[in-house]
Amino acid sequence: MNNQSQVILSLGSNLGNRLENIRLAIKLIHHTIATVVKVSSLYETPSWGFDAEPFYNCALVLQTSKNAEQILDEVLELETKLGRVRNKKEGYQPRLIDIDVITYNEEIINTEKLQVPHPHMQNRKFVLLPMRDLNLDWRHPILQKYLPELVALAEDKSNCKVVQKLEAPLDKIKLQQFNYIAIEGNIGAGKTTLSTKISEDFNAKLVLERFADNPFLPKFYEDQSRYAFPLEMSFLADRYQQLSDDLAQFDLFKDFIVADYHIFKSLIFAKVTLAEDEFRLYKTMFDIIHKEMPKPDLYVYLYQNTEQLLENIKKRGRSYEMQIPAEYLEKINQGYLDFIKTQTNLNVLIIDVSDKDFVNNQEDYIFILDEIEKKIAE
Repeated sequence: MNNQSQVILSLGSNLGNRLENIRLAIKLIHHTIATVVKVSSLYETPSWGFDAEPFYNCALVLQTSKNAEQILDEVLELETKLGRVRNKKEGYQPRLIDIDVITYNEEIINTEKLQVPHPHMQNRKFVLLPMRDLNLDWRHPILQKYLPELVALAEDKSNCKVVQKLEAPLDKIKLQQFNYIAIEGNIGAGKTTLSTKISEDFNAKLVLERFADNPFLPKFYEDQSRYAFPLEMSFLADRYQQLSDDLAQFDLFKDFIVADYHIFKSLIFAKVTLAEDEFRLYKTMFDIIHKEMPKPDLYVYLYQNTEQLLENIKKRGRSYEMQIPAEYLEKINQGYLDFIKTQTNLNVLIIDVSDKDFVNNQEDYIFILDEIEKKIAE
């Protein structure tokens, strides 16, 4: 189940350069509001309810952690930025851009500001046909009908024809060429959040480290010298077992694997936490295991400065992490950077996210995707 909500928007334009209006709206929605993961074909349809130039229409699928009213507010603001002027005349009017929130998951929302599903969607082919293109397993929560049924039952007989295909913004980022991507970073860098979002947006199998199940972790933060060795050994065994299982199990319904860690993480942390004699023994075991593990096709390291790491750790509120000293985080960061310098045959991308908030700021998430796209282009 996705951590994000799925939103369907309907776009229309019948003034000016209709195609460019639609393309610009898609781009700005993706960069500033929420991730556009699917786009329908572009349709030309007669104006509905008034005599004017025909419309270009399409539908989009967004994935977002924002609520429905946030999406509505931001969509209305974007319409204004794109030049739409609303007046108090009754009835339908020509417009440069029209963006409607049609659905929010399969929820029923009925407020003064917003109604979803859109109350007229089932009567409008210019909404239904583009939505059907999206190939969604979506059922109208009130009418209890799927999109093909709604299209067949629609009384609207207007001539809606396909003009051309439209490209979804994510189509240009060819992550599917990789089998295995590792997203790495220090404690609190956001690697799990980013891995999860990428897995949902790009249809990837998600592998998350099972740190919460490790009984030694809270004890380690209380008494590092006593619990460092059993902690690192248990992490090594668990990481090896999990990656071995998950990387070996091919999922027919997913395009690739994204994990929020790589097995070499074990050696980086062990070098910081273990005494010299313990580390020698540990490295002997690690070298045996490491030979068995496949390397990621792309290794993304999220660099974040210590001050921001401490702030992130504080925000997520895990009690056993609250006493982590800055010096420890700095050693881990340096350990990662030293490791990366030695990996001449590993496809590495370092992204500085110290001033980025890719959870709450869509532009920061797009920045990361753009950096990955540049790396692929190399």
